[in-house]
Amino acid sequence: MGKYNREDILRMAKEENVKFIRLQFTDMLGIIKNVEIPLDQLPKALDNQMMFDGSSIEGFVRIEESDMLLYPDLDTWVVFPWTSEKGKVARLICDVCMPDETPFEGDPRSVLKRVLKEMEELGFTDFNIGPEPEFFLFKMDEKGEPTLELNDKGGYFDLAPTDLGENCRRDIVLELEDMGFEIEASHHEVAPGQHEIDFKYADAVTTCDNIQTFKLVVKTIARKHGLHATFMPKPLFGVNGSGMHANMSLFKDGENAFYDPNDKDGLSETARQFIAGTMKHAEAFTAITNPTVNSYKRLVPGYEAPCYVAWSMQNRSPLIRVPASRGLSTRIEVRSVDPSANPYLAMAALLAAGLDGIKNQMKAVAPTDRNIYAMDKEERREEGIADLPATLKDALEKFKQDDVLTSALGSHTTEHFIEAKEIEWDMFRTQVHPWEREQYLTTY
Repeated sequence: MGKYNREDILRMAKEENVKFIRLQFTDMLGIIKNVEIPLDQLPKALDNQMMFDGSSIEGFVRIEESDMLLYPDLDTWVVFPWTSEKGKVARLICDVCMPDETPFEGDPRSVLKRVLKEMEELGFTDFNIGPEPEFFLFKMDEKGEPTLELNDKGGYFDLAPTDLGENCRRDIVLELEDMGFEIEASHHEVAPGQHEIDFKYADAVTTCDNIQTFKLVVKTIARKHGLHATFMPKPLFGVNGSGMHANMSLFKDGENAFYDPNDKDGLSETARQFIAGTMKHAEAFTAITNPTVNSYKRLVPGYEAPCYVAWSMQNRSPLIRVPASRGLSTRIEVRSVDPSANPYLAMAALLAAGLDGIKNQMKAVAPTDRNIYAMDKEERREEGIADLPATLKDALEKFKQDDVLTSALGSHTTEHFIEAKEIEWDMFRTQVHPWEREQYLTTY
């Protein structure tokens, strides 16, 4: 049973003086879209009769098959706290369906649900994820356009007065808590202007919904403070980029399937198989978890982002870390994911990779407890440590060759994703960048 039914939603809308409802969904690139309806259309939306034109959405359908239905998930009902008392705005996150009411195979939320079904067929009941999204705050100019001027000189865990983003961050946390988020930590990150807010883990679909809501709240509240919040992975050269570490665990009937009290490290065979699958598909899923040209400016040595396919219990240089907590908190942290990723597709890809390890009883290699950044290429090769792709183009080539991930995402999403990203890479490749002019204009 869900939290809310149809009558609950209609009653809450009336009690809270809601005048408009945003029916939200996510396009292939992870951008939130919405159809806004007045209150009198809410009953129609709750009856799953709200249609929209899918041909105008990135990665959806062609013009001749454009009509699509929105199916609201009633448990995602929330009233935006920052909207006017005269008439508030609420939202419902929707699944996208075809006119015959079947799930649309290119809907990222439905893609994740498909992979979760596969997980259930293997006997697991829950896939829990705790995300750690980071973002930068930049000042805006008098026209309301973002500048590259940071609003503080703070560093990791700094306090005011160094951390001038503190008030904005606190307001973001308060708004999120008003919307039902359970915030676990909020602090300044390593780079000036960089922040992190961690919220409590939840099941995969809820977590991805929360990530999308989180991004919306952060951008909205930052603007009220005269700031521009960006989830771009590497907005500035020479400082750390923004990641979105994913802490993952599989559960079976309330028990953490990654925990084994009899193992010297407290890790079950299932956990090790999941790690092995994650490592096997890491180069390919990077196209999904790090989907922009800019993502690869973050995945370089020296800035705490992982560049190498390895795992460890405590070392922070590999791709996968197993944090120290055990029991119900036993989890695997994949550190490469960045916040430009479409969360539904990224988590679907990570889960599909891990499940492949379990299905095929893969053996995890020994953990790497040395600092990989200090190893040379020869040492890494001897240890069997592969590099993550260096560019979006390299990652796309690996993704194309990975049958497990392409079939998990489905032919529709795979085809449209590759097409969009190859265009993006080509636009970047053929552009003349300021660095080139600085280097070559007067020299040659």
